[in-house]
Amino acid sequence: MSSEPGPGLPFLPGCAFRDPMKTSFHRSQTLGYKNGFAFSRLPTVGIGGERLYVNQLSQAELDELSNTRPTLTYGQAKQAPPSGFIPAHVAFDKKILKFDAYFQEDVPLSTEEHYRIRQVGIYYYLEDDSISVIEPVVQNSGLPQGKLIRRHRVPKNDHGDHYHWKDLNRGMNITMYGRTYRIVDCDPFTQVFLESQGIELNPPEKMVFDPYTELRRMPLRMYITPSDFDQLKQFLTYDKQVLRFYAMWDDTDSMFGENRPYIIHYYLADDTVEVREVHKHNDGRDPFPVMIKRQRLPKTFVDKKKTFPSCVLEISDQEVLEWYTAKDFAVGKSTTLLGRTFFIYDCDEFTRNFYRDKFGITDFQPVEIKKKPPEQVPQVIPPYNGYGFLEDSLQNCFSLLPKPPRKDIIKMLENDHKVLRYQVALESPDPEDRKRRFILSYFLSDDMISIYEPPVRNSGIIGGKYLGKTRVAKPGSTTENPTYYGPSDLTIGSTIEVFGHRFVVTDADEYVLNYMESNAKSFLAATLQSLRDHFHPRQVVKETAKSNVPALGTSKQELDELIVQVQEELKLHTYLDNKNIREALLRCDKDDSGVLDKAKFLSVCDSLSVPTNAVLVNKV
Repeated sequence: MSSEPGPGLPFLPGCAFRDPMKTSFHRSQTLGYKNGFAFSRLPTVGIGGERLYVNQLSQAELDELSNTRPTLTYGQAKQAPPSGFIPAHVAFDKKILKFDAYFQEDVPLSTEEHYRIRQVGIYYYLEDDSISVIEPVVQNSGLPQGKLIRRHRVPKNDHGDHYHWKDLNRGMNITMYGRTYRIVDCDPFTQVFLESQGIELNPPEKMVFDPYTELRRMPLRMYITPSDFDQLKQFLTYDKQVLRFYAMWDDTDSMFGENRPYIIHYYLADDTVEVREVHKHNDGRDPFPVMIKRQRLPKTFVDKKKTFPSCVLEISDQEVLEWYTAKDFAVGKSTTLLGRTFFIYDCDEFTRNFYRDKFGITDFQPVEIKKKPPEQVPQVIPPYNGYGFLEDSLQNCFSLLPKPPRKDIIKMLENDHKVLRYQVALESPDPEDRKRRFILSYFLSDDMISIYEPPVRNSGIIGGKYLGKTRVAKPGSTTENPTYYGPSDLTIGSTIEVFGHRFVVTDADEYVLNYMESNAKSFLAATLQSLRDHFHPRQVVKETAKSNVPALGTSKQELDELIVQVQEELKLHTYLDNKNIREALLRCDKDDSGVLDKAKFLSVCDSLSVPTNAVLVNKV
């Protein structure tokens, strides 16, 4: 650490003192790079950041260097560079000349004024020589005011010249777009600028005002005899004192009307009345607190003609004969305020004390308000229109946001993928429709029915889905108490009506009989017995085929040999189509008995050119 001598002492041992405040003892940087070149600069501070007063130019030397120019010892002297150019948009930025002017406008369709004086301000922008005309907005003037001429260079004549600030002066007329403006004065900045440019300004003129506007500003002379009633005394005496009444408005005579509670406030300070609504939670009404704002309410009007437009009349003391006062409000009486009749049934304690002291009224028995019970309107369910399921459509009659009807989940899980299939025939007067066969599927999980028609070649009828999956109601059922077809109604030979079409049940799957026998308690005995009678002949044939006992005097081995002989005989004739033969035989079996007589069998074979061996036919 270094020490320095005190001021005025030589740098000798014993004359130097250590500065305890100094914490930095590094040398300042004097080397650096600029634009890729190394350069050095003179140090300005010493060790520890103390300022150096050596190697520094004085202020006089700096002024001399800034004012002196170098002289050349040879060649021609170079001229000093010209001063910097400043463009107009920089020199005159935000410098505006403002002139006060007015123009006269004719009013041909008025009996009260023949012309109108409109005051404007003309703004000249020095940066681009543009002009704008702006009229101050006057409240309730009824005129489109504001910017009359937007900012741009305004043409002066038809030769392409534009207005310049040299063309503007006080006490002169200027015409822009067919309208003549009279310039009467300008602001101080404009005056200083024009005088600095050598323009002699005309003396200012007085601004001309609109005579009709000045006429309306003059107060009307009203000669009113001063009243003996002191309103200031009333205000000071009854300030913040309010009478409160509890009332009901009976609007049940109108559609959707009801009894609605209200609170009537009577302000004693200025005889004004306010009616406030009473809201309850979830009452379904918008939260508007005030029904009638605080105002003086008229009680009796002055007689006037029926043709007088009272709907636009501003109510004043000249139109009202009597106003509502505190005497007009009493418990147990009705009061009509602006066409609504309010029945006052109670009041607060302050109101009772006021009427007791002021008017001597002591009867303040509150009236019990009985609400009329709402009329019970029976719910009428409209007839079913056929769209969608009945239970699903019925939910629209119970709620605006209908919910899907509940389903029996346990039943759906227990009977999932359990389907009862029946063969049905269409009951129709048309013989071609009577030959059509359908497959009726009953879904036990949701009690729905679907009908499918197997396609038959060369029948002329396109098969496929006949009825989508839906619930079928029985004839005569109503929307209030619908009844649907169930497995107990589907017996062999029974007739069901599906949306106007009648079907006869002719056959069923063996699964139907097995399911009903396993759940015999859930079905009628007649339904189960009809299925048993229907499947009994088939079960006898199956048991006979499975057993080795000969049937009708023929052994099983001989029957198999006969079948082989018939098949070999048919294989010899390659032109035969077994599918066509089967369809023709099924078509002849109209009652689905599985049996054909010999004559009909031979006729079918002849029609299909099937060779019939007499020996084989007799054996068959």
